[in-house]
Amino acid sequence: MRRRRPERRKILPDPVYKDLSISKFINFLMKGGKKGVAERIFYNALSKIKQTTKSDGVKIFEKAIENTSPMVEVKSRRIGGATYQVPIEVPKERKFFLASHWIIDSATGRSGKPMAD
Repeated sequence: MRRRRPERRKILPDPVYKDLSISKFINFLMKGGKKGVAERIFYNALSKIKQTTKSDGVKIFEKAIENTSPMVEVKSRRIGGATYQVPIEVPKERKFFLASHWIIDSATGRSGKPMAD
């Protein structure tokens, strides 16, 4: 018999934009408990976006998350003796998780300035 799942922790919205998705992204960006460094990286990136594009950085961030989030993913289903890849719609929480991690991974994989500020 399986134990019950622990309840999800509530995280507070970020202090600058009062947005929950931004604070979640900052938490994904954080390495080694250095939240201040992660916040500085994120807010500097938003200010650079605002300077170059002359538009709201938060809107561009939300658009980037929306563009990179997947609609479906495949899961393995065993039917009879064969294993099939069955497409399944991705839940909202997982969409944000995958999109955030893909954005962070591609940014860290780029040449140029390292991620640590």
